[in-house]
Amino acid sequence: MSINTSVAGSGASNASATILLGRVLLAVIFLLSGFGKLTAIAGTAGYFGSLGLPLPTATAVIVGLIELLGGIAILVGFQTRIAAWVLAIFTVATALVAHTGWADQMQMINFLKNLGIAGGFIVLATSGAGAYSVDAKRG
Repeated sequence: MSINTSVAGSGASNASATILLGRVLLAVIFLLSGFGKLTAIAGTAGYFGSLGLPLPTATAVIVGLIELLGGIAILVGFQTRIAAWVLAIFTVATALVAHTGWADQMQMINFLKNLGIAGGFIVLATSGAGAYSVDAKRG
């Protein structure tokens, strides 16, 4: 009986370590992107304006905050299921707003990359943050 418990415990530990790795990899792009937007508001607003987005400066701040705060939440595993759903929806919306020029191979790649990232967030929203997270510590 103790062998089965040990094996099950080891599997749970491996799963939590894998989830942590996935959280780190998903978070990195949002941390860097959000920080970049928030530290270069004028450039970000100019780009958003060229896309026809309303209130480009306010939109740049909101988008930067979603990316940065969402990335932090995913990284540390705080309110992970909610943050993962928000970022999944945000990432699909971003793909539909900024990456639909599919005649350009790079836009198609970015569109598909965003869909893949959204898929990772949906898996994370379903699985939860794992044992190595604020969520697990809070119970």
